Amino acid sequence: MRNWLHRNSLSLTMFGLFLLFLAGQAVAGHREYNEDQRAHGEPAVSLAAYLSGPHFVEAVFENWESEFLQMGSFVLLTVWLRQKGSPESKPLEGQEPVDADPRRSHGKDRPWPARRGGLILKVYENSLSIALFSLFAASFALHALGGTGTYNKEQLVHGEPTVSVIQYVGTSRFWFESFQNWQSEFLSVGALAVLAIFLRQRGSPESKPVAAPNSETGT
Repeated sequence: MRNWLHRNSLSLTMFGLFLLFLAGQAVAGHREYNEDQRAHGEPAVSLAAYLSGPHFVEAVFENWESEFLQMGSFVLLTVWLRQKGSPESKPLEGQEPVDADPRRSHGKDRPWPARRGGLILKVYENSLSIALFSLFAASFALHALGGTGTYNKEQLVHGEPTVSVIQYVGTSRFWFESFQNWQSEFLSVGALAVLAIFLRQRGSPESKPVAAPNSETGT
């Protein structure tokens, strides 16, 4: 068990922190939502009702969509684009092991899609970006769905007509919510790519070795 925990400590810690902060968001969001309900003379809701309601759904997936968009874009863009001096970039010239054609590999421990070849291999060699953009699409849709519910509730309170999901996606509010998250995600990735040229974190694979020259590109 100790060895298993050690071998999986990074993902276990990250998912543990995710659940901790998601729970914190749920509790804080529930309290904030009920305060707003009371301010408008409406009854408070239970935590279970809040978690299945549009307010929580919108808040969660509005953030998830930006994360998966950023990660999917970064995975794809680093295939072709370079940043001199950054460990987040491939070297400026030549090929890396990740560029190798799996069809020319004959190792016995290859994943089964690499052994199978054909369309299955074609999908598998792009499966990481496909998965990330699929998660982005699902989060985008749930953000729109939850946002529509929240928006329509506000419309009813003000005596205004409700809208469909498609109509809500066409509102400036929906795109304001999306762009405010998207821009911050790409800022953070760009900042990491540039700061890692000059700054170091000993022991981290996201950093170059401490003694590596600033001009060294890649890991």
